[in-house]
Amino acid sequence: MTLLETLRQFPTFESTPDDQLQWLIDRSEEKHLPEEHTLFPPGAFVDYMILLLEGRIRVDSGANGAGDELLIYEPHSILGVLPFSRIKNIRNRIITDKPSRILRLHRDQLRELSQTQYELTETLVHQMTTRVRDFTKLTQQNEKMASLGRLSAGLAHELNNPVAAVVRSGDTLKTHLRATPEAFKVVMNLKLNDQQVDAVGEVFFKKVDHPSPVLTLLERTSLEDELTDWLDDNGIDDSMDLAGPMVDFGFTVDDLDWLLEQIGNENLAGVTNWIVNNLVTEKLVREISEASQRISTLINSIKNYTHMDRGAGKEQIQLAEGIRSTLTLLDHKVRSKHIAVTLNLPTDLPVVCGWPGELNQVWTNLIDNAIDALPDGGKLEISSQPDREFVLTRVIDNGSGIPADIRDKIFEPFFTTKEIGKGTGLGLDIVQGIVKHHNGSIKVHSEPGHTEFSICLPVQ
Repeated sequence: MTLLETLRQFPTFESTPDDQLQWLIDRSEEKHLPEEHTLFPPGAFVDYMILLLEGRIRVDSGANGAGDELLIYEPHSILGVLPFSRIKNIRNRIITDKPSRILRLHRDQLRELSQTQYELTETLVHQMTTRVRDFTKLTQQNEKMASLGRLSAGLAHELNNPVAAVVRSGDTLKTHLRATPEAFKVVMNLKLNDQQVDAVGEVFFKKVDHPSPVLTLLERTSLEDELTDWLDDNGIDDSMDLAGPMVDFGFTVDDLDWLLEQIGNENLAGVTNWIVNNLVTEKLVREISEASQRISTLINSIKNYTHMDRGAGKEQIQLAEGIRSTLTLLDHKVRSKHIAVTLNLPTDLPVVCGWPGELNQVWTNLIDNAIDALPDGGKLEISSQPDREFVLTRVIDNGSGIPADIRDKIFEPFFTTKEIGKGTGLGLDIVQGIVKHHNGSIKVHSEPGHTEFSICLPVQ
């Protein structure tokens, strides 16, 4: 098969005249390359347009050895520099994946190509725009995955704590309940009439049904000492073990005095042990319930954030719901930097029609960037309010601000001030694209101590 016939098999050249393809052949160099032959190492100047006739070429992250596969070119692919392309250097390695045959044209020939071979130039420019579009989709998807990765790491941390609490409290409760039969024997030997039983139930449920008191360490220690002394004075064994659970539920010496008056000294030890035994059970059940509620809250936040169980199209959106869900998933970062968050999200905000998953990505990028910009103990404020036929949402932080010389560049693709590997530079570019997709607008005002992103979204 001649080279011209081979080029005719390229979908890209379907409508390109033969004489122009022959022009390309006459000025190009055909090469046979072995497997694992490096065409361009990382950072190399890209000086050729390459047409892959046979074999396979891959783009990977390797430098001197194997790296992660990023892209594969199959036969009849075009890579390298193209007419009017501004590409000069490549960040990754381009290498043959198996023995390959290529046709390569030096970039010095591209000027003549664009000036004399019009149909061929048009075809290659179309190839370049397709490449840019595909690359943009890929990088945007990578940015989405990076955002999800950050949220997933935090979510794993957030879920680990309540799950560990459930397991720990469950094991403790299992051990605690094994002692119940012995405690039951003591209760059965008590001589209490109905009025005295009611009194024990009254003081127990009075404490259990009310929120546990919030005590300082000094207040707790003082109250434990008072209860321990009272129990010792009244001949109760293991007074120190009994005092702790009682303090947890707000028992005082006055409560014990009242209880003693109702049941008598001969029943005091058995009743006290029964009360404490059930207080411990109640505390463990509460811990399991609270941890389970935390897990449920996180799962609901994930569902709200990703809009699982809902359609993928436009829908009526409560902005406050998405913002709160995003904050829940980023809570570990907020707490790690001791950031004070102020929310002003009225319940009667007008709904916005749009794509909830996209808008949640807006909140993720803006809030995550604000957290990164804040010092330890910083302040983050998020507010939404009606503004004529729009809803105006502000994300404000009191960080160092955006320097004036880069303020106009922050929405540009691939612009980032973060260290290598910590940002793609696509976050704010994607945010701006999503806001425009919703026929809205985004503005930024920044000075030292006050950076404010304002997002205006139409109600209809």
